[in-house]
Amino acid sequence: MADTQHITVTKDNGVSIVQFADRKILEELTIKEIEDELLRIVDAESPIKLLLNFQNVEHLSSAALGTLINLNDKIGKGNGRLILSEINTNIFEVFKITRLNKLFEICDSSEQAMQKF
Repeated sequence: MADTQHITVTKDNGVSIVQFADRKILEELTIKEIEDELLRIVDAESPIKLLLNFQNVEHLSSAALGTLINLNDKIGKGNGRLILSEINTNIFEVFKITRLNKLFEICDSSEQAMQKF
């Protein structure tokens, strides 16, 4: 699959694996570009199996969280599956405070996530 400005996408056993290039996903324009890139991936394959690997990400804005919620809804409506992995401790705390850890399936490692697809 093609790489874009903000993400790298690989395929493994029918799962699209997204790695983020940006350490900080904070700015509105960056978030919109990432959203557009992710939606192109989701729209290209139905039902999608999507793994978002946050290994490189150190900071995530609330707007980025909103994008993830919208993406999760779209994938769910298409009978796909979304799993998040390797979220750093500080970002995971935000997920817990906002209870998004209950909405998203989150794995410690990509390997663990791949076993769930």
